[in-house]
Order: sequence, then C-alpha cells, then structure tokens
Amino acid sequence: MLKRVGELEKLASVSVKEATFPAPFHEGLEYSSPARGTWNIVHTGMLIPESHQIFVCAQGCLRGVVLTAAEMGAMGRYSAIQIREENVLDGNMEELMTEGVADVLEKLPYRPKAVLLFISCQHFFLAYDQKLVFESLRQRFPDIRFMDCYMIPTLRKSGLTPDQKMRRQLFSLLEPQKIHPKKLNLLGSNLALAKDCELREYLAEYGYELCQLNDCETFEDYMKMAQAKCNLFYEPMALPAVQDMKERLGQDYLYQKFSFSFQELQENYKKLAEYLEIPAPDFRNLQHQVKEKWRETKELVGDTPVVVDYTFTFCVLSFTRMLLEQGFRVTTVYADGFFPEEQQDFDWIQSHYPQIKIISCNQPAMRAVGSAASKAEKKEKVLALGQKAAYFSGTDYFVNVVESGGFYGYQGMLTIADKMQEAFLIPGNRRKVIQKKGYGCESCVIM
Repeated sequence: MLKRVGELEKLASVSVKEATFPAPFHEGLEYSSPARGTWNIVHTGMLIPESHQIFVCAQGCLRGVVLTAAEMGAMGRYSAIQIREENVLDGNMEELMTEGVADVLEKLPYRPKAVLLFISCQHFFLAYDQKLVFESLRQRFPDIRFMDCYMIPTLRKSGLTPDQKMRRQLFSLLEPQKIHPKKLNLLGSNLALAKDCELREYLAEYGYELCQLNDCETFEDYMKMAQAKCNLFYEPMALPAVQDMKERLGQDYLYQKFSFSFQELQENYKKLAEYLEIPAPDFRNLQHQVKEKWRETKELVGDTPVVVDYTFTFCVLSFTRMLLEQGFRVTTVYADGFFPEEQQDFDWIQSHYPQIKIISCNQPAMRAVGSAASKAEKKEKVLALGQKAAYFSGTDYFVNVVESGGFYGYQGMLTIADKMQEAFLIPGNRRKVIQKKGYGCESCVIM
C-alpha cells in the first residue's frame, strides 16, 4: 500500500521527550543514504604508509571496496582475490588465499612493507584455518609484515564492530620498543588533529611530541609509534585499540573526551596535566573567544532552524546541547543511537527541549523522506551540520564536516563557528559534495 511521505517519516521519527536512550529506534533492515563522507575500512587502512591492501571476498562484495580505492586514486595500493563457488564447495580456501596473495605480491611493481589482508564473512562461515594461512605467508615473505583485517558486515552486530576492529588492527603490527618519556600518540581518529589545536601547543610548551598516524610519511615512522609513553584518544571507538596496545606494548592510555562543554574540556586537560606532572593550562582567554564567537554566530543565524547529524561529530548530543545553550534553534538531530557517555546531555535536552525531533538515518522509511526532501522546494532556510542532515532536510546551507573533522577543544569550536557562518551565507552544492566518499581523502578533491 502506498503511504504519504509524512506518514513514512513518523516511522523513523520520535521527539526527545518520547525517545529511549541510547537507542531510539528498533534495529532491523537498514537504509544507506547517498551521503558518503564518512570513512570506511579501505580509507582507514590506507593511512599506513608503504602498505598494500588485499581483499579476499566474493565478487559482489568486492564492488564497493574497489570503487573506494579507485575514487581516492589508490588503485596501485589495492588488490583483490575473488572467492568463487568452487572454492566453497572444494574446501580449498587456505590454498586460494596463500597462492592468491603470493601471486599478487610477485606481480606488484613495488615491494610493500606491510600487507593488510582483509578476510570476509565467508571465511567465518567456512571455518577456514587462518593461523595456517598467515604462518605460511610470513614464512614465504619474511620481509613483509602481514596484518589480518576484517570485512564482515553480516557479523557487525556481534562483538566489536568492523570500525572498532579496523582501528585496533591498524596498530597490530607495532612491536615493543624502548619507551620515550616525551613522546605521546593520538590514536583512533581517521582525520588528523587540526594544526592550530591548543592541545598541540600545550604539549609542545613542555617538550612533548604528539604523534599521529596521519603524519607518518614512512613505514618506519609508523613503527616508531610504539615508542610513545601514552596513547591519547578522544573517540570512544578507539578504546579497543589502546587497550590492546597497553597489553602488548605496555603503553598507558588516557581518554580525552571529545566534548563541547567547557567544564569537560577543563577536566580533560587537568587529567592530562596530572598524568604528565606538568602545570594545568590556563585557557580562559580562549574560552572568552569562544563565547564571543558563538554570540556573533547566533546573531548572524538568528532563529533559522538548525539540524545536526551523528556523522558531524562523535558526541552529537554534547554539540546539540551547546548550540541550545547558546540560543540556537535546533529542531532536529539525525541519529540512530548514541554513546552511553552522552546520557547527561540527553537528559538535559529531554528536560529543557522535549519537542526536538530525533530522526533515524538508517530506517528504510528514510529512503522516501530523503528523496522527497531533495526534490522539494524549500520554503524556509535551514542550516545543516553534517552531510546526512543536509541530505534529509534538503538544504544547500550546510557545514561539510564528518567525524568531528579534527576540530578538538576550544580552537575547534572557533573553527566550527566560522564554518557555520560561512555555510549560512554561502550555499554549497549538496548533490555534488555529499556523494564523494571519505571526506578528507584524496577523493574529495578529484572532480
């Protein structure tokens, strides 16, 4: 039976007042919108310099990953081994992988320092001998390090998600080294920390070097990350990675929560100062600048409706609360779930702004909603923060940022406010921009 779009939206929409935390919607069949700026496992794996990716999967599943490699101009670092029906029936998966990888490596025009070997769902269904495969490859190619990676979308609700697994495996090649007391890592983020972030300046003032995978130019640079005294992280999804490195390499880890609350940011910096045994920073001047910038931005935006989505920032409720406290007219949050640590922000929004809508991005009904929004003629200007928010609300006035964009801390808020002002004044090309995979990768600049 045909249904009006408005009725479909009700299936994927709930007010904050009536929403359950942390999962407002029932999980089931999911829809994926055309907004593709978030990173996937191919993008993330490419962060390791001088490495090569090999995917072992069925032809249909390989289509997406090969397109990702092509779109980001990295086909020279990508190979695939296709699983056919006879491989399943004959039970020769181990031979297929060993000989297939060997054939790829012998034909490459260069010798990679590392190989990221991606295993698919079929390997788990067939219970192949993974230990045998990797031992054989390491014996055959002793000069190459092999990393087991996973493309297992059908298993993504069991244990760690593919995203969490990828962030953990990304550092699995690191080996124990002598710890450098003045060296720190920032782990778990696809996008590099902004150059002007006050965290960088604060650590540099006391002689600390902050290393990120994004800054590694050689495989040797990557391996030196094992020398860090402590792994800082601000993405909750990076927790399995730092826990694994603590166990294997003896590196401490410290969570610097990604937040838009002055109080929480100060608590982050206080914890860091206590751990390093250095004076806590005084960022009152920066706090004043941020307050003035938000006042200026609110004056420009006025009562224009503001919509936000979960791909814009890890802590979307913290960001939404901050906007509301600054007087912005936030009407909608596009998200299917929230991190448990956002409970207080959810409770605050529920108490003070119960009418705000939470709208799913993944419910099948959103297919019609997004399509209708794209075709509709907007009667009211809407400012969107995030690609999915722009798509579902049908606005070209949007801030094109994903995964927080590396805009951490006070300086990050100043940058976001500037981007909001620019987006409010100058419409972008939504249709052209959001279809590009992996914001921040080379694919974003290839037109």
